[in-house]
Amino acid sequence: MRLPRRPRILLPVLIAVAAFVVLILIFTGIYTDYLWYDSVDFASVFSTLLVTQILLFIVGALVMVAIVGGNMLLAYRARPMFGPGSFGSPQGADRYRLALDPHRRLVFLIGMGVLALFTGSSMAGQWKTWMLFANGTPFNAKDQQFHLDISFFMFTYPFLRMVLNFLFTAVILSIVVAAVVHYLYGGFRFQSPGGVQATRAARAHLSVLLGVFVLLKAAAYLLDRYDLVYSTRGFVDGASYTDVNAVLPAKGILAVIALICALIFFAGVVRPGGMWPGVAFGLLVLSAILIGSVYPALVEQFQVRPNQQLKEQPYIDRNIAATREAFGVGDRNVTVTQYQAEGTPEQGEVAKDSTVSGVRLLDPVLVAKTFEQQQRIRGFYDFTDPLDVDRYKDADGNVRDHVVAVRELTGPPGELNNWINRHLVYTHGYGFVAAPGNEVDSEGLPNFDAKDMPVEGSLVTSAGLKEPRVYFGEEGTDYVVVGGSADNPQELDYPKSVGSGQADTTYTGKGGVPVGGLFNRLLYAIKYGEKNLLLSGDINGNSRILYDRSPAERVAKVAPFLTLDADPYPAIVDGRIVWIIDGYTTADEYPYSQSGSYSDMIRDTATDPRAIAAQPRDDINYIRNSVKATVDAYDGTVKLYEWDATDPLLKSWEKAFPGLIQPKDRMSPQLTEHLRYPEDLFKVQRDILSRYHITDARSFYSGQDFWNVPDDPSPTETNVKQPPYYLSVKMPGAQSSSFSLTTTFVPRRGPNLAAFMAVDSTPGPGYGKLQILRMPSNTTISGPGQVQNTFTNKTAGELNILGIGKAKILYGNLLTLPFAGGLVYVEPVYVQAPAGAGQEPYPILRRVLVMFGDKVGYAGTLQEALGQVFGESPQTGQPPQQPPTGQQPTGAKPPAAESSLAAIAQQAQKAYQDAQNALSKSPPDWTAYGAAQKALKEALDQLAATRPAGAATPPPGATPGATASPGAAASPGVTASPGASASPSSSPGG
Repeated sequence: MRLPRRPRILLPVLIAVAAFVVLILIFTGIYTDYLWYDSVDFASVFSTLLVTQILLFIVGALVMVAIVGGNMLLAYRARPMFGPGSFGSPQGADRYRLALDPHRRLVFLIGMGVLALFTGSSMAGQWKTWMLFANGTPFNAKDQQFHLDISFFMFTYPFLRMVLNFLFTAVILSIVVAAVVHYLYGGFRFQSPGGVQATRAARAHLSVLLGVFVLLKAAAYLLDRYDLVYSTRGFVDGASYTDVNAVLPAKGILAVIALICALIFFAGVVRPGGMWPGVAFGLLVLSAILIGSVYPALVEQFQVRPNQQLKEQPYIDRNIAATREAFGVGDRNVTVTQYQAEGTPEQGEVAKDSTVSGVRLLDPVLVAKTFEQQQRIRGFYDFTDPLDVDRYKDADGNVRDHVVAVRELTGPPGELNNWINRHLVYTHGYGFVAAPGNEVDSEGLPNFDAKDMPVEGSLVTSAGLKEPRVYFGEEGTDYVVVGGSADNPQELDYPKSVGSGQADTTYTGKGGVPVGGLFNRLLYAIKYGEKNLLLSGDINGNSRILYDRSPAERVAKVAPFLTLDADPYPAIVDGRIVWIIDGYTTADEYPYSQSGSYSDMIRDTATDPRAIAAQPRDDINYIRNSVKATVDAYDGTVKLYEWDATDPLLKSWEKAFPGLIQPKDRMSPQLTEHLRYPEDLFKVQRDILSRYHITDARSFYSGQDFWNVPDDPSPTETNVKQPPYYLSVKMPGAQSSSFSLTTTFVPRRGPNLAAFMAVDSTPGPGYGKLQILRMPSNTTISGPGQVQNTFTNKTAGELNILGIGKAKILYGNLLTLPFAGGLVYVEPVYVQAPAGAGQEPYPILRRVLVMFGDKVGYAGTLQEALGQVFGESPQTGQPPQQPPTGQQPTGAKPPAAESSLAAIAQQAQKAYQDAQNALSKSPPDWTAYGAAQKALKEALDQLAATRPAGAATPPPGATPGATASPGAAASPGVTASPGASASPSSSPGG
């Protein structure tokens, strides 16, 4: 039945229109990508990627179509001269052939087109494998089994495997399509009895294809020998005893057998009959089972398992050496020191060591809510949680750690969330917010030295911040159009301090793509499906569109071969806010190295699950922090610096993308000051060192000295690893403290402390050197969980009073520092008031807990808590003055011995309620609130007076082990904790 004339004309038109729309969309995507790369001055990266992928697509598609399509045409041309009737072809084959034959050219073209599309796309996706093969750099080190350069396994072997898999696919598809064509056109048929009857041409064609397949199988057996360096058969990854002594020779024997079988199949071209091909096929299968599977299994069962420790020892040695080298934890980078940890408080001079007396008090995870409430200014701003940690110089030139953040824009208020506000007005965040990590103000709040809008504070002046606007940040997920009329600015800059007005600005940076011309506006209107981009009168010749604004996203596009650290952090560099991101070169092809899940290694309580999910690869057995990247928060400029010039993997990528990565010496001095050892790399290395601190194969096999990373002791977390902490640490034997990243280990089974590890995080000669303090195995030293339990038990009474009125007690980071021959633990405690109508509670620092040996101190300030433990005043270095027996200091309240605990609790409860009543008024009565807070402090001082100086026992009536309910944020009002200047220190999320 023929279609009417009009539908027959309309169908091709619809197909043509659809094809045109698809081509327009493809062109729009490609060209706007080019415009983005050109806007960041990396058009060469775009062209290199595009050309490489197009060439791989074309070559892969053409070769696959040539092999498969050529065999299909060959089968068709080899059809019997007299048609299917030569063998009395079954009626079913005739029916299929008659239905297909009139459309065979169309079917052939469509089939080859689909095959080319899928094959080309698959090959284009292998661009990394090709680029590393084409640009591979020698490691100048050889594996211990085949004595080949490591680069063969990292670059050449994956490419050879890719080519072999491609040829296998092509030959298998050729066999299938050739068999179908021969069957449809009478080249062979099935009959019973008698088996298969085939023409000579069909038999010869299929015999050659089967012979080629078996020949490829022989090549695969030879190539599989090198795959043994990744074997998981043995006790550890890498070739085991069975692999070397059974599987390796078996692969060679199977390759020879496969070669013989291939010759037998080729003989089918001139020798009719199916006996010899059948014998070859049976020999191939039987040898693969007996030689390839059964023989290695017997060796494993009867030789290795009864003597596994002895048999596997040399191969465990290989694995230990390779793993430590691949993860950068070899003897050159790691120092292990025996540490007795038997110091006494009398040996510690806290007043002379700012490392302890000035340790960080602010927890970046907990104070994120405090930053938000104190410095968000308006509801459409926010800070990334958790906050980050960096270090800056104070007015005296001392380097101090700072909790830092940038005020980012979340978007217009809900009732104003229209296209103009979302994309033209609310375009950027504003301001850098920072507070020293080791001090709080008189209310227990962060003592900001960079704050408010416009930005002000001592840090702003000393760091020289000139451009506080943040157009590119972690919250910048949507596109914005900026840079319109300078005479009529419409971009919200910041709310004015007086009245309800706002300061507006017009973007003048070089970031983004110009959209003043009609062509670019049309392309982006198509890209985002937004007609306003084409019609809006607010977009003029100066306008630019900013998109892909997340720092990690921008670096990932510029350097798609890097694995990025999960935590970009902001810093003031040369007068501007820049994001600093660590980039890693990773692989899973390093011979003999132990492979592990990257996401599992870096997962802890401070890790953002979204960052883990965004990682391009998971299993790794090689990692290097090869690149330090920066993204300018104002104009989005991306810069990549070579950090590890010895990494062959990075050298290979530099050959593939010349000019992409700048030398390290091009970093400005101010940028170098803010670099630090990356957290994710440290997490991976601590996971490896929990086992590979053992270098003796026999001890490694027994595993009795394996360690674990302890679970986070915070009551709000269970069965999740404790994060590492940036901290100023003075290691034993060192002349001064250094900004370090620290962690602890516990035994595989047991809560005691097994080791303390720190890495120097300050760029310089010691940068990246891992130091492990190993605790004696025959003594009991409290681990983080035990210390937390001690803190909870000994402070339960006082903390329960702090938690009256449903207030929540929040424990900050439990920090560990080597000091005076022992270990000192410091933990800040925060209080968060319960949520109420119109209130958004946030945490306030109320107490500091300190433990050294078996002595515990807790007080409103770190100095007081240290004095309780070490018996001296950190400010003067003298023992605390005690009043004569029976006398009280001037102004002191009577102790609880004279005023019962219940009375103190009642007084504290009343003061707390008065504070809440003062806050509930509109506007809040701050005078009454301050008086209530003073009364609450007096009540707590009375409680402190119930115990002798230096004691740490709970007050009478306290229930041992009682804990306050954990939570997360607090209301104003807290005891003062003066901030002593100190060296840099930090916390998770930094």
